Amino acid sequence: MHTIRDLRDDDSQALIELISSCWAAYPTIVMDVDGEMPHLRAPASAYARLGGRAWAADGGDGLIGSVAMVPAEPGTAELRMLYVLASERRSGLGRRLLVTAEQAAAGNGAARMELWSDTRFTDAHRFYERNGYTRTGASRTLDDLSATVEWHFARSL
Repeated sequence: MHTIRDLRDDDSQALIELISSCWAAYPTIVMDVDGEMPHLRAPASAYARLGGRAWAADGGDGLIGSVAMVPAEPGTAELRMLYVLASERRSGLGRRLLVTAEQAAAGNGAARMELWSDTRFTDAHRFYERNGYTRTGASRTLDDLSATVEWHFARSL
């Protein structure tokens, strides 16, 4: 069984590599860490500053998954950064990471979890829907190099 532990700032490079490997399936997505995702340079500190928490799934040879959550409006938490290495998908790891974040959010008083997901991440959408999330109908366009459009998902905890 893989270990889920708190993400550390020194996980930065491994986390960047994990996310890059997940995004590699989408050639139109650009990873600009310093320009658009500088929080990845010190991820634990960045999430702590937001009042949230982040976790890593350690496969023994490096990071194989990640997840984070931050407080949003009162009673709500936002799920972020749920990534699982392609070779580890469908192993239950994504669900374990999701439950870790949901339990932490509920422990902080959240009754609802929400997330934003790139419209291109159709496998992720199916995962979220299997785990009780529904698309709310809201969407947003990010002013980024990838021309990202995201859909909003939410569920009660």
